[in-house]
Amino acid sequence: MSDAVQIALDAMSGDRGPDVVVDAALHVLGRHSDLELVLVGESRLLETLVDARRVDPSRRARLAIEHAAEVVTMTDPPTAALRKKNASMRVAIDLVKSGRCHAAVSAGNTGALMAIGRFVLKTIPGIERPAICAALPSRAGRTYVLDLGGNVNCTSEHLYQFAAMGAVLAEALRGDGEPARVGLLNIGEEEIKGNDVVKQAHELLRRAPLNYVGYVEGYDIFGDKADVVVTDGFVGNVALKTIEGVANFLRDNLRAAFSRNLFTRLAGLIAYPVLRDFRRKVDPRRYNGAALLGLQSIVVKSHGASDRVAFANAIDIARSAVRFDLPRVIETRIGLYNGNSAA
Repeated sequence: MSDAVQIALDAMSGDRGPDVVVDAALHVLGRHSDLELVLVGESRLLETLVDARRVDPSRRARLAIEHAAEVVTMTDPPTAALRKKNASMRVAIDLVKSGRCHAAVSAGNTGALMAIGRFVLKTIPGIERPAICAALPSRAGRTYVLDLGGNVNCTSEHLYQFAAMGAVLAEALRGDGEPARVGLLNIGEEEIKGNDVVKQAHELLRRAPLNYVGYVEGYDIFGDKADVVVTDGFVGNVALKTIEGVANFLRDNLRAAFSRNLFTRLAGLIAYPVLRDFRRKVDPRRYNGAALLGLQSIVVKSHGASDRVAFANAIDIARSAVRFDLPRVIETRIGLYNGNSAA
């Protein structure tokens, strides 16, 4: 691999369109001199958007445009998305497959992205299903949770594989050299709690060469017990949407409370530094970017409603994963874990 990291950006998918992707791309290029980006989508539109921003030559030289005539919509089922071979999402992933780019980032249809990624890039040997993994804020800084919706029905072996992949990702992005603490989400910490799949996964993980801390509960996601929390895609997606709902509820109620009258407005001004720091800590844009772990190359899913800050964070995650050579490290670790399990 050359010193430069090349990342393909699906510029046409997502709720906010290509403006956000172009702004995020230019912003990230200003932060990382080792980065080269490819905007994938309707070329004339993208050229117009880039030209309108009067990009300085140093950034423009590291920004390419690849034409794609179609778009995978948010309502396209995976089978329909797979037939759109000239869609921006597919072309971005094809650029990774061909070796021109090291990673792809898209804010498009999650099911379609998973299906296309799996069809084009294939899974790592030893991994049966890719999993969606993202970071959430916690007392320890952040907790990596997977699966967040890629696999509704999972076996104990799938959860075991998710744990191994999540540990690799956490260690890659954290970069402190410490082994990631892995917890298995359950309805209690007692040995008798949980369904058969969770209990079987618990036994597999206890024998694995992982820093496994045992069962964790929902509130531990925001605590300091585990760096990685593993669950199936059904529970993970419900938990994620619940967390997003609670965050929006608290934000809206705090805003209303401090806007009620003159006195509450004055109280809001006094509390502003504390509220600003709290908002920055829990800002979901700072944690945007879910890696599709288990594919032979790097694909990162950005939230469909991402703004410039959020999409830029997803690009940063892709860049870090490339620098860590995440798929190869996962492949090596999975081989080690499977060998240990067989023994």
